[in-house]
Amino acid sequence: MSVQQPNPLVKKGKEILSTLHAFFHGNPPAIIGTVLISIVLIGALMAPVLASHDPNKRVARPHVAPNTEHVLGTTRSGRDVYSQVLYGARKSLAVALSAGVIAMTLAVAIGVTSGYMGGKVDEWLNFITNVFLVFPQLPLLIVLAAFLGQVGSLVITILLGVTSWPWGARVIRSQTMAIRNKEFIISAEVMGESKIRIILVEILPNLVSIVFGGFLGTVIYAMGSEAGLGILGLGDATEVSWGSMLYWAQTSSSLYTGAWWEMIVPATALAITGGALALINMSIDQVSNPKLKTGPHMKLWKKLKREADQRRGLL
Repeated sequence: MSVQQPNPLVKKGKEILSTLHAFFHGNPPAIIGTVLISIVLIGALMAPVLASHDPNKRVARPHVAPNTEHVLGTTRSGRDVYSQVLYGARKSLAVALSAGVIAMTLAVAIGVTSGYMGGKVDEWLNFITNVFLVFPQLPLLIVLAAFLGQVGSLVITILLGVTSWPWGARVIRSQTMAIRNKEFIISAEVMGESKIRIILVEILPNLVSIVFGGFLGTVIYAMGSEAGLGILGLGDATEVSWGSMLYWAQTSSSLYTGAWWEMIVPATALAITGGALALINMSIDQVSNPKLKTGPHMKLWKKLKREADQRRGLL
């Protein structure tokens, strides 16, 4: 009588659900951060459906306070703030996520290669990394953006991506150096595995939490930098993004004229998104680093310690 084999897709689905349960169970930062970032992403993706007006068109009088028709008020040019913050999320998140992908791709490629290869390769790559670390990043971005004039989101993405990788590369390099002499790496080398395969199959899976944490940190920084460049007027003010919204709010002196919603709404959106990503990043540290484990893990440790102290007569 043949035994029916489980469906591979069902088995894989159960493994994913088990992993997600282990990640979220007893991890409040992960739950809160995921809920918040999910709301932001849904708002950005569903902007054409959720927005009540065209973000680029004048739909009311200037600086109309929040009301039933314009729930977040209007700008000095009479544009709907609610529609702008939804469409602005698309642009700001696209810039931040794309910059994060570029930066972490460079960081992983340079950090892993430098840490594993060693020798002259490590010396030269480490020298290049140190050169990039010497220059202060935000002032460098401001100088480059000012030199190029008002730049669009594509140029800002590239500038942020190619200047945000050094710190991630240093962390990945040090972690790679810590595991390159482990037994499983040496065994793979003795078996004649190629360096590329060792890097991709043996080393990178052990760096997933570090890479993902670095990616989230880069996304947070890129989002803040994009907004900063926008406030300074170095971005494309015709594009609807949270940075351009802050620029126009600053230009129209919205806080001084009492139209606080024009400044507060994009600033709050930036704070919520950055905070959500920071909470997820914190939760990854708590799961991947045993010294930071909390929730049921800490409760179990305290319970075992209390029982041990009772057996020893200390309580």
